[in-house]
Amino acid sequence: MSVRVARAARAARAACAWGRGASFRRGASNFPLPPTGAVDVAELLRDATTAEEGSQQVAARRLPNQCSVLLFPGQGSQVVGMGRGLLRYPRIRELYTAASRVLGYDLLELSLHGPQEALDRTVHCQPAVFVASLAAVEKLNHLQPTVIENCVAAAGFSVGEFAALVFAGAMEFCEGLYAVKVRAESMQEASEAVPSGMLSVLGQPQSRFTIACAEAQEHCRTLGIEDPVCEVSSYLFPDCKVISGHLQALQFLQKNSSKYHFRRTKMLPVSGGFHTRLMQPAVEPLAQVLKAIDVKKPLVSVHSNVDGNRYMHPKHIQKLLVQQVVSPVKWEQTMHTIYQRKRGTEFPRTFEVGPGRQLGTILKSCNLQAWKSYSHIEVLEADENLDQNQ
Repeated sequence: MSVRVARAARAARAACAWGRGASFRRGASNFPLPPTGAVDVAELLRDATTAEEGSQQVAARRLPNQCSVLLFPGQGSQVVGMGRGLLRYPRIRELYTAASRVLGYDLLELSLHGPQEALDRTVHCQPAVFVASLAAVEKLNHLQPTVIENCVAAAGFSVGEFAALVFAGAMEFCEGLYAVKVRAESMQEASEAVPSGMLSVLGQPQSRFTIACAEAQEHCRTLGIEDPVCEVSSYLFPDCKVISGHLQALQFLQKNSSKYHFRRTKMLPVSGGFHTRLMQPAVEPLAQVLKAIDVKKPLVSVHSNVDGNRYMHPKHIQKLLVQQVVSPVKWEQTMHTIYQRKRGTEFPRTFEVGPGRQLGTILKSCNLQAWKSYSHIEVLEADENLDQNQ
């Protein structure tokens, strides 16, 4: 591990007074204690897990519709104003203050007031979405603490996976944020090295994704591009995928979309061809910083983007978080894994914590019955109806 990464990781730990704190503390930590009266969400998770493991009767009494699943959004969900609907709840400003110490700039100011162009930059939006999502967890815990206590699984889309792991107690808030910072900076640098992007494609059963990518790569070769990249980088729901690669390849696909039976294509507001080998330069910096983090086994099941399965142990987490940068996000597969049920079995309640409702829309297309128990925790404006229901 490089001396620079080790020193920076120690600086991040020292700078942050929030730690896993109120929501994410598990056992001994290098972080100062949370403010008096803070609620320990991770402790709630641990207590619930211990009770379930210690008594099968307790687990049996917890009906499926009493359990919950948390989904954490990823890059692309950011919008100026996110966080405004959270500031009235305890400790949110402290969380943003701690984040600013790690990042070196005022994240709350950027999130609330933009400009959008600055917020959209990879180096900014990944930390912004990460922090807003964990702040939404604080809000959810304040309004409905039993949702946290009865959480059985979590998953995050791309950078959202880091937030899911912090929520589940697998890493400290500041260490997780510092890893996201390094990841975002490295991915931003890789994006600037090659003109690339991401194309959302809504297809149909007869759509020819593989042939389309192969022919787009061949088109790039005719333009003199060596080793062109054009491949599926995210599996969203049936017949809907994201294709990443060189910009020339994506432009070719848009121009010839009817040939491949694509119903609709749309360029995403991101700066590079994420989750492909174009992000290879970001692998080593992230791997180094993850080695400096004390990763623990999650207190609830957290599912990996790489294969949709739950993480088994800390080394597994460190390995797949690095692999995720250059691998497609298998979100559709993750949804099938989490919500697989016998016919007639009720589904858990699902909460999307963070900006946007994209993951809810995807869930609706993957599993309509599971989506009927879906809720979104608002981060833009105060959710008065949710407050009144409490």
